[in-house]
Amino acid sequence: MKTTELNEVGIREVPRFDKWLMLSLQHVFAMFGATILVPFLVDLSPSVALLSSGLGTLAYLIITKGQIPAYLGSSFAFIAPIIAAMSLEGPGGAMVGSFLTGLVYGIVALTIKKSGVKWIMKILPPIVVGPVIMVIGLALAGTAIDMAMYVPGMEEKIYSSTHFTVALITLALTIIASMYFKGLFGLVPILFGIVGGYTVAYLFGLIDLTPIREAGWIVSPDVIIPFVSYTPTFSWAIAFIMVPIAVVTLAEHIGQQMVLSKVVGTNFIEKPGLHRSILGDGVATMIASFVGGPPNTTYGENIGVIAITRVFSVFVIAGAAVLAISFSFIGKISALISTIPTAVMGGVSILLFGIIASSGLRMLIDNGVNIGEKRNLIISSVILVIGIGGAFIQVSDSVQIAGMGLATLVGIFLHLILPNKGVSYGTKPMFDDFEAPVNKAS
Repeated sequence: MKTTELNEVGIREVPRFDKWLMLSLQHVFAMFGATILVPFLVDLSPSVALLSSGLGTLAYLIITKGQIPAYLGSSFAFIAPIIAAMSLEGPGGAMVGSFLTGLVYGIVALTIKKSGVKWIMKILPPIVVGPVIMVIGLALAGTAIDMAMYVPGMEEKIYSSTHFTVALITLALTIIASMYFKGLFGLVPILFGIVGGYTVAYLFGLIDLTPIREAGWIVSPDVIIPFVSYTPTFSWAIAFIMVPIAVVTLAEHIGQQMVLSKVVGTNFIEKPGLHRSILGDGVATMIASFVGGPPNTTYGENIGVIAITRVFSVFVIAGAAVLAISFSFIGKISALISTIPTAVMGGVSILLFGIIASSGLRMLIDNGVNIGEKRNLIISSVILVIGIGGAFIQVSDSVQIAGMGLATLVGIFLHLILPNKGVSYGTKPMFDDFEAPVNKAS
């Protein structure tokens, strides 16, 4: 038996309280940077994102019968769609779009329960999902650069060497943490970059600490949850912007479940079942839409924490969710987050959005997809140009299918109609030969 196995904590095992608290804090630190970055970019409340993250994770644990140790945080795939939805219908429209996305998850979960899992990968091969993930990252590149280079809050773009310097230092600190930090510290490069960049920004005079001094310690629920001020607004335009992204996030969800299964040594796709984990993800996104947060998704950062610590306990994950909820009601933390300069977030985003794009390329490589095949070359090329180029279909005066949504739909359509379909699945199918040994100790 390996030495690390002696220190494993089983899925249903409850750690001693002092150890429990520290282990849960590790998960909070792992998800914190990315979870607050998404609402920061789309003009939602980071505190509400923490709240919806915690509530969504608890709902996920309940729906999966306390058998899958996964933490859920803000989804990067929905950044551009939320921005587009808010420009059309405001926050209320974006929240309705988020709810509809969660509803799609529920429908897919029900279908998987009735028909099994392999059908979904037949319409979502790596050659479709990989390029769409690349579009998610590359389409946001301009946003990251604007945040890094220009003075925020101005009608015209005004270049600032000070802001760009802070952004580049933040980027450098994040890269250093990613490359040279080991163990648990290596899992929080985003948080390290934000903290380091914040310190540098303060030294450059870009931060006003007055909001932190004036903020109270406890924030009341009617202040933290902005849903009371949102007017839910449905439109087909919102649906066409938000719902197609679920196709991509579903594929990401499946991939993460496979990774987590291998880390823990239990086949979660078989038990409690992929339908339960997808339903849990969907319900978490619905909860986020009700409280005013961005859509949720399972976090690879937290899977990394589990892999290093060998602590599989769902009670540790639940503890992290409770801590996140608690932090969302602490006014000082909310005020601190609000003072983070856009230059700092821009510096982190340069790396993060690039990693998202690169992960799409990695999906193609990992699954052995031959991009030299004419079929694969056509599908990937069309997806990339349509998604990044800003193509759209004007359905009516108020309804438009555009961006990632259109790129996803076109990619699926091309995959279904072009001949020689087999080459698009690669030499390493995502599902056909998947097995995970059962960890009896858990």
